[in-house]
Amino acid sequence: MNASVRLLERTLPATVHLRAAVPEAHPSASVLGTDRSGSGALIDESGLIVTVNYIVLGSRDVRVTTFDGREVAAEVVAQDFASGIAIVRAAGGGFQALPVADGSSPLAVGDDAFIVASVGDAARRASSGGITALEHFDANWEYTLERAILSSAMNPGLAGGPLVDRHGRVAGVVSLNMNDIGRFSLAIPIEHYAGHREELLRHGRRVTRPSRAWIGLFCYLLHGRVVVGGLLDGGPAAAAGLAPGDLVLAVGDQAVRTRRELYERLWDHRAGEEVRLRVYRDGGPTTVLVRSVDVDEFFA
Repeated sequence: MNASVRLLERTLPATVHLRAAVPEAHPSASVLGTDRSGSGALIDESGLIVTVNYIVLGSRDVRVTTFDGREVAAEVVAQDFASGIAIVRAAGGGFQALPVADGSSPLAVGDDAFIVASVGDAARRASSGGITALEHFDANWEYTLERAILSSAMNPGLAGGPLVDRHGRVAGVVSLNMNDIGRFSLAIPIEHYAGHREELLRHGRRVTRPSRAWIGLFCYLLHGRVVVGGLLDGGPAAAAGLAPGDLVLAVGDQAVRTRRELYERLWDHRAGEEVRLRVYRDGGPTTVLVRSVDVDEFFA
């Protein structure tokens, strides 16, 4: 018990509260709003912070509040839309930071872990639990993780905080609250930062990742079919005439029965290529041609 308390005491000063202001004209504002708050973890004494991308997406003004109540300006220095992480740099220096898991003793199902999250300014909450699964995850937007971290630790505050392993290292970035029994939170593995740190900090993105199409849709599964649930305003799918309620039957000549299949078929195309979607609407099949884009450029 004393060891757990000491571990938490070392973690708390390296957590931050983030506030991001986003212009109303930014494409993400209609879905995520213009005033956003989240959690983050300092991973470098110079002020590097890892968080979840949707908190700072489109932000021109980021403010950071440390555990001791200091408020400092910050800037977004890297975003990875594929993994969902973002790197923010707080002004100044001399911050207390957490070590990042390096893969030498990877997480395993059953391992103990805990989450620290901001609940506003200098206030923090923590929750402990265990790793319940390390498995594929797909979301209702164009997003998948080949290896998501699912935990019984419930996220006790705002998203973006660290999932910390038993060695006191950042093992993941908390992204979503889950509803499955025994799986209360989903975290993005920190390897998406640790394995590509230099590339992210130099270019602000993963430039070595192959180009892949993005069309701006939201979807869900219904009776073994992928149904379009919504479209991003101004996105390629909306511009092409795709509509909520459409059943996606195929991308090109390849049938689609799951969200994962839909995304993988889309990502077989490079950004900028035309994607042919076969959909079912109004009692029959029809074809919708969508000119895809690069998601980084769309949200720039």
